[in-house]
Amino acid sequence: MNFPRTEKYDKEFLKKNMMGPNSIMILEELLKEVPLKPEMRVLDLGCGNGLTSIFLAKEYGVQVFALDLWISATDNYRRFQEAGVGESVIPIHADARKMPFADGYFDAVVSVDAYHYVGNNDTFFPEKVRPLLKNDGVAAVSFPGMKYEVKDNVPEEMKPFWPEEALEMWHSIEWWKPKFEDRLEHLKMWEMRCFDQAWNDWLETDNPYAVGDRAMIRTDNGRYMNLIGITGRVE
Repeated sequence: MNFPRTEKYDKEFLKKNMMGPNSIMILEELLKEVPLKPEMRVLDLGCGNGLTSIFLAKEYGVQVFALDLWISATDNYRRFQEAGVGESVIPIHADARKMPFADGYFDAVVSVDAYHYVGNNDTFFPEKVRPLLKNDGVAAVSFPGMKYEVKDNVPEEMKPFWPEEALEMWHSIEWWKPKFEDRLEHLKMWEMRCFDQAWNDWLETDNPYAVGDRAMIRTDNGRYMNLIGITGRVE
């Protein structure tokens, strides 16, 4: 699969700032059919080091609110300035469960490799995300998942790599479907095609977490893990 938008970005810059599988590649696939327009207000939920926020600002001309709990707003602001999007991206250090925004403020909420940490329940979307979106607002999220439910029957060879807390968050599309199907119109849920490419980019970095993930992906060998993409609109 080709990713022309992703290919424009400096590979060393991406490697330096990745915190998991290539987030802008994932975002490029996720937004392929999402009609973001210049000057929309977009919440980047769990932006990490801000790669996805930079991508949103540069590629779509939207105003981005880059929220993350673990990365400081100051560090992200420096990155945004260096990337030339300091005027388009607002860095925010906050907990996704206590977001400081007005109801109906955003045209879209985007989240890559973060939503599963807080959204693996029946309340997060309707209570925390939906109120922030305008009528006809867009939700587009992607996160690690499973091809089928394994929580109660973990393959023996994967047990060293999948801690119990991870299995509380990594689920199949069928498991996630009830969290969204009555809350989003024009709902699309799919196994993302960029899985191998996005993971390979991450595993080629020297990040200690990436080094630790290499054996997991090699052992999985395409059998269990996936990336899940979800898009839709609120009424």
